[in-house]
Amino acid sequence: MSILDTAVDIASFLDEQEIPYAVIGGLAVQYWGEARTTRDVDIVVLVSPDRIEGFLDAAVRRFKPRLQDAVSFAQTNRMLLLSDAGGTPVDIALGIPGYEEEVIRRVVTVTLPNNHVIRLIGPEDLIIHKCIAGRPRDREDIERILVRQRLSVDIDYIRQWLGEFVDLIEDHDVVSIFESALERASAELAQDTEA
Repeated sequence: MSILDTAVDIASFLDEQEIPYAVIGGLAVQYWGEARTTRDVDIVVLVSPDRIEGFLDAAVRRFKPRLQDAVSFAQTNRMLLLSDAGGTPVDIALGIPGYEEEVIRRVVTVTLPNNHVIRLIGPEDLIIHKCIAGRPRDREDIERILVRQRLSVDIDYIRQWLGEFVDLIEDHDVVSIFESALERASAELAQDTEA
């Protein structure tokens, strides 16, 4: 089973459950940025409090939990760790109202080979997620997304939300990560234009 098959399988399950979602992580980077290896499927979902227990139970019946106490772990940490029949990891983040509602509202529906449809996080929100994570690989991904999209993203939207998160992230500066990537991407695109 390929990583895309896994994404389609989990997306179909979420559609059956009528759970709003967005595929995030490596698959989204491949679509908006450039191809890179990814070994798991990362998804954020929005589930109303009265449906969380039923949703978690249905998910661990359909997919294999990676932890013995996967449901209680998810209730505490808002992350459900599963795998598909072939062993591909699936990480489902239980989104919270506020920003993640905006992420879900702005999803982009994408048709994959074999006419399978999934909902991907938009490029702006993917960049915001990457700035929040702040790892070296995330910083590189931000730049590659900006270059691939030729800066055709809503920069004001990105700056607005990063401004909301700047005081919440203590170990790195989310704004400077974005501005540095934007400067490098702009310089690269300018060189390409001159060449």
